[in-house]
Amino acid sequence: MYQLWYTLCIDGDKNEPILDVVFYRTNAGNEPVREWLKSLPNDDRKTIGVDIKTAQYGWPLGMPLIRKMGRNLWEVRSKISFGIARVLFTVKGTMMILLHGFVKKSQKTSLDDLKTARRRLADIEKE
Repeated sequence: MYQLWYTLCIDGDKNEPILDVVFYRTNAGNEPVREWLKSLPNDDRKTIGVDIKTAQYGWPLGMPLIRKMGRNLWEVRSKISFGIARVLFTVKGTMMILLHGFVKKSQKTSLDDLKTARRRLADIEKE
């Protein structure tokens, strides 16, 4: 159900990550966060990747980079070229599972985005 996100490794890193970053995978085999990231410009993908890597190597972290959104649900907060991106994730053991990614359109996170992440989290918790 998960696939490691190997692109976060940077040459010269001598520290071991605290968490392995993986993408949530649907039953059909889709990886919605990976697909969303691929739709973004390269510079924005890199910004989000660096922010996720910071969380991966520094977990647990808090504001301003990481914000708790509920039970077992956090967000990575990234400023990109055309707005503010969020990647909602959970932590299971030593895995940081990327559940949902989006660009915020208003100050408050939309209920639809939260429902999507919570539904995917529920799928993981059933395992």
